[in-house]
Amino acid sequence: MNRLLPLEALQTRLDVLTLYVERCDLMDGVFFAKAAAFISAGLAMGIGSIGPSIGQGMAGAKACENIGKYPESASKIRTTMMMAMGIIESSAIYCLLIAGGLLFISVVYL
Repeated sequence: MNRLLPLEALQTRLDVLTLYVERCDLMDGVFFAKAAAFISAGLAMGIGSIGPSIGQGMAGAKACENIGKYPESASKIRTTMMMAMGIIESSAIYCLLIAGGLLFISVVYL
């Protein structure tokens, strides 16, 4: 038994389907924006921490060399090295703040 739907019922179903398709398209855009934010946060931390780690390793190595050469000035070298480590670490902290901001925006606003 084939029954034909009235024209109004068919139009209502088409409207509902159109709204569903439009909502899915909007959700796909949000999904891609969130995915891009998560990937960007990971890249910011991964790439942004390479430079500070190399710099801290080089600063520590030079400080150890100089303490070995001049043991009488070990306290001055150590103090200077700790200040340099703090300055070097600040760039990694900036990367952390940028990654945190990307994650916060993608979770709260998208």
